[in-house]
Amino acid sequence: MPRLFVALEVPRNAAMSLSLLRGGLQGARWIDVENFHITLRFIGDVDGRTADEVVEKLDRIERPEFQLSLSGVGSFGSRKPHSVYAGVSPEPEMYALQAEIERICQRLGLPADPRKFTPHVTLARLRNVRPEDVARYLSGRGDFFSSPFTVNRFVLMSSKESVGGGPYVIEEVFPLFEAGPSIETPAMSAHPR
Repeated sequence: MPRLFVALEVPRNAAMSLSLLRGGLQGARWIDVENFHITLRFIGDVDGRTADEVVEKLDRIERPEFQLSLSGVGSFGSRKPHSVYAGVSPEPEMYALQAEIERICQRLGLPADPRKFTPHVTLARLRNVRPEDVARYLSGRGDFFSSPFTVNRFVLMSSKESVGGGPYVIEEVFPLFEAGPSIETPAMSAHPR
């Protein structure tokens, strides 16, 4: 079974903005634009039965769509940088969705993710890159931001065992419901604002 993870897709216009950050860092292996995503939960290698259970439980999630934007850049691995990324706006709806997915995975017996959830889009994997070169790259791109976009679904993706960065395949799609206008009750509308 391929390695599985739950993610949010990055729409084409935001991905094109991210693509402008590529380059200018020796030793970086840049992620292809079509493989940009925001990982909500890494699941890993699981058997077919567990994968089916994950899909069944994720399919029951009922959450509203929400807005996200990408902003800023950073790196993981301070003394020995191993990747650079674009940050994601801290939207409560995204954190609530991620927490629900985490609870589902743990109830199915998958080990808790030991890392704190840090929403990001990986731009490049690094190998033998000096921290000062990474700092220089980041300082020239710190004001990056994308236009907001609507997240109307999340996906279960798979990756083949590789050095990282794809190719990724969407295995299942889970829609979020459209957040309509709030409905006022007659009692609420009687009071002036």
